[in-house]
Amino acid sequence: MSDISSKVTRRRALKGALKSALTFSGAGMALAGAGLGFSQPARAATKFRVLTNFFAEPGHGGIYQAKVTGLYEKAGLDVEIKQGGPQINGMQLLTGGEADILMGSGIGAIASVQNGAPVVVIMPTYQFDMQCIVTRPEVPSVAALKGKTILVSTLGRGSYWLWMKDKFGFTDDQVAPYTGNYQPFIQDPTMGLGGVATSEPYRIDQAGVKNRYFLLAKEGYPPYGYPMLTMRPTIAKDRDAVARWVRATLEGWKSFLADPAPGLKAIKADRTDVTDGFLEYSVKTIRDLGAAQGGEVKTNGMGTMNDARWQELADFMLKAGLLKPTTDWKAAYTTEFVKDLKIMP
Repeated sequence: MSDISSKVTRRRALKGALKSALTFSGAGMALAGAGLGFSQPARAATKFRVLTNFFAEPGHGGIYQAKVTGLYEKAGLDVEIKQGGPQINGMQLLTGGEADILMGSGIGAIASVQNGAPVVVIMPTYQFDMQCIVTRPEVPSVAALKGKTILVSTLGRGSYWLWMKDKFGFTDDQVAPYTGNYQPFIQDPTMGLGGVATSEPYRIDQAGVKNRYFLLAKEGYPPYGYPMLTMRPTIAKDRDAVARWVRATLEGWKSFLADPAPGLKAIKADRTDVTDGFLEYSVKTIRDLGAAQGGEVKTNGMGTMNDARWQELADFMLKAGLLKPTTDWKAAYTTEFVKDLKIMP
């Protein structure tokens, strides 16, 4: 048989098999349109392992909300939420490939770029850092703590404490270690304590000690709060998947702030030691401060960030000796995934 005859025979056989498949209803084949072809198989969901910066809390609410309400699934994503903690080095896990997206810090992102790691911030959670200084109610200002003992975590000593020294003229001999144990603060009314607005003020109040807090962002501390980082190779591998993750996460935050019940239920499942009172306080604080939905968000949409704010952070780091003048600090963030979303609160 000639090659031509053989090709014709195979073509006729293929047409016969295709006709049988299209007309055999019991085969479970899906027809496309008027029966001219098969539907494409569903695209496999893109997997993202997201590592938070601490144990589950309302500060992670948008991520939990996006997962449990199906926003990630609708975006074609399979998201695993992994809890951070005081003994977990999130940046090390991100750069080592154990996580795909990390809830970190702007200072950490710039420092990592300076050290040669291709990390990049793809969106902020909050429009400002939620770091605060907790004091007794009678303390009139942060400046009034000059010469007083202030409890500061190890991470804080390498970040906001450097800014406070420059801003208020504080000295290192004022610092005492803060490990999450606020008993020294309770026992000494002259102390200050470095905490987070959504946590320490409530916990100290529940311990029977009235307090107030000063949000460092209102004093001029420049970073965005709880920024989400990934690696540049992750973006290069699937830029569209990263964009879908950012959109779904911001939609999750919008949903969480409107009705946090689904996200809070998931948070409680991951962290059984939290109380309803703490969760309610944290959500109320986020809302009242406009942390995720205030400021430029009202005009530019949730997750917005700009070059000017990053310039402020870089200037602080340069002044504090945390950044070399030759470092390309702009490589530590991108507005690509948030600039045109316009997800309004």
